[in-house]
Formats: sequence, structure tokens, C-alpha cells
Amino acid sequence: MTVYGALDIGGTKIAGALVDDAGTLLVRAQRPTPAQRSADELMAAVTSVLDELALHPMWAELACLGIASAGPVDTAAGTVSPVNIPAWRRFPLTERVAAHPRLPAGVRPVLVGDAVAMTAAEHWLGAARGFANALCMVVSTGVGGGLILDGRLHAGRTGNAGHIGHITVDLDGSLCPCGAPGCVEGFASGTAIAAHAQAAGWSAPAGVPPTAAAVAAAARAGNLHALAAYERAAQALAAAIAATAALVELDLVVIGGGVAQAGDTLFAPLRRHLADYAVLDFTRGLPVVPALLALDAGLIGAAAVASSQAGVTSSQAPVASSQAGVPALASGPRP
Repeated sequence: MTVYGALDIGGTKIAGALVDDAGTLLVRAQRPTPAQRSADELMAAVTSVLDELALHPMWAELACLGIASAGPVDTAAGTVSPVNIPAWRRFPLTERVAAHPRLPAGVRPVLVGDAVAMTAAEHWLGAARGFANALCMVVSTGVGGGLILDGRLHAGRTGNAGHIGHITVDLDGSLCPCGAPGCVEGFASGTAIAAHAQAAGWSAPAGVPPTAAAVAAAARAGNLHALAAYERAAQALAAAIAATAALVELDLVVIGGGVAQAGDTLFAPLRRHLADYAVLDFTRGLPVVPALLALDAGLIGAAAVASSQAGVTSSQAPVASSQAGVPALASGPRP
């Protein structure tokens, strides 16, 4: 059996897994992300996940190791600068993971943005399988995305192509932590949805954290402030999706991440607003569907990209080709 290793590092959790060549997780480990702590404390949490994975008997069979990280990332330099992890700026994550004492000889970690990893996973095994041109998005603590163009993963020169969360949708909007005004992320992330609902007068029930999930529950119960927060998020997402569709022509949009778990509370107003923004003939009627691989897509995608870049071959592994040194992932074999 071919075994792929994967890490998925985000603002709330650091997850790791061993994955087989069918995309099945054999073992999983997870730690909370100490996002406001020092760079070394953050790295210690990553090391702890790797230590746990290394105890599994299949670790010795490891063929490659992919790292999906919140971005921006620089895949050529092996560094990460996640907007929501302040202590990591140009942090040499690939080098630090490569130094793990239990990493098998010859295995070199491969870095990829977390939303690009999700895109690879959804194209290999999920909702984007069989589509030649797709935008896959993660709407969670932040808003990220990745692109499939002409049947292949388009990661870009530094690995950040498709970073839709930092498209400006309000020229006079407040500054995003990235430094630009009016970014999609400031309207549609889970944090933004909860903050907007609270500012409008919504409050979570006693003992319930004021999260986007709690806002979604209130919206389903008819709370007008909660409904307005999701309406605002959906409009921002629709504007950015329509702009992307006009730029590259898309067959499909896939949305995953924690906020997407709100279901029709998000998707119904999103599709309605998209009909208003995507009015050109080649953008009209663009399907928007939920991701199929849920919260493990980052791990599956990191494994897929690593296997492609490392040249690992198996009967079921994703097939890769490359252009200008950037891995371009095609989906796996069709049934």
C-alpha cells in the first residue's frame, strides 16, 4: 500500500493524517492552533501532531508528505505568512517539518495553500470531479480558494492563485488585516458573519459561543439580524464569484468550510445574488454546490499534491503534470 502523509494548518486547528492511495484517512491527529502564541509554540504543536502520526506502524511506509497551510504561502521558498497567525511571517515551515527526526529518509515535505489543497481534493474525489474549470472555496475563519483550469490545478507562481477572499468588493470598506479595503473575507468569513450579527443587535443564547454556526441557527429560526448577516456574506461571495467567472470562465463553484455547513442559509441567498452579478452569457447559470469532502479535504488534497510533485505512482493516485515547475493536478481515474 502506498501511504501519503498530510498536515493541514489553519487558524483554529493543526491536523495531520496518513492517507492511502484511494484518499482514505488511515489515522488522524489534531491539536488546537495556538494562533496568538510565539512562532516556536506554534511549531511545537505541529511537531506534536507529527510525533503522534510517527507512532503508527504505517508511518514507515510514508512515500511523501504534503503540508496545507493557511496563506499566503510561498511554495518556492517553503515559507508561510498566514493572515490569522501573526507570529508566522515568512516562517520556514517546510524546512522545520523536514527536520523532524522521524521523517523517513528521502521524504521532502511539499507545501501548498490550504484552499488549493481543498481544490485538489474536491477535483480528485469530490464535487469538482470530472469538471475541467472550477473554483473551489473554503469559507471558514477566513475565505480562500483554488482553481482548476483546463482540467488541472492552477496554483500560480507562489501557490496562491485563486485567493478569492482578498478580492475587494467594497471600495470604501474597512481595512482587511491583509491591508486592502473591503475584502470578501471581511464580509463572508465566519468571524465577520458573527461580528456583523452582534453589531446589529443579535446575541447568542446563554452558554452558546457567538459563532457563525450560532448565527446560522438563529437565522433558521427567523432572527432578522442573523438573516441579514448571512445575506451580506452571500452578496460579497456572489460578487467575487461572478468576477472570477468573468475572468477565467468556470463550469462549477464548490464551497466548503465551516460556514458552508449553514446549508441553504448561505447557499439560497448566494445563488440569488449570483444571478444578479453573473449576467454575461458565459457566466449565467453557474452551478454553486457544497463540497463533498467536508473538513478533511485539506488533508486529502495535501496528500494528493505531495504525491503528484514527488512522482509517486499507484493505480488510484491523482495524476500530475507540471508547467513552469508548478504541479498541475488532474483528477484520478473515473469509475
